[in-house]
Amino acid sequence: QPQLVESGGGLAQPGRSLRLSCAASEFRLDYYAIGWFRQAPGKEREGVSCISADSTVINYADSVKGRFTVSRDNANNTVYLQMNSLKPEDTAIYSCAAEFLGTRCQPKDIEVWGQGTLVTVSS
Repeated sequence: QPQLVESGGGLAQPGRSLRLSCAASEFRLDYYAIGWFRQAPGKEREGVSCISADSTVINYADSVKGRFTVSRDNANNTVYLQMNSLKPEDTAIYSCAAEFLGTRCQPKDIEVWGQGTLVTVSS
């Protein structure tokens, strides 16, 4: 069964960095756009970024532009989210998700969801 597994979450102080990984198993990411989503306690899920299969289309939420960078290594079947200058409001469960041949990573078009990894930003 196709799966996405996130890793790299944890506790970080404000201003520090974390890098999340999203690894696929039982399928290849080569033809999938990958979205990163987050959900904070008591809040709705928010789209953070989306990277197309060939990395030519990359989008970010306004709240993370200039601080977060998404990249992918199709050879290793993994997508990354580099998070710099972290803020307490970045605290959330971060999940990656795959959309076949997409560019926008709309939740309704997602075919595979990861379970998520918790990021806590606190001093």
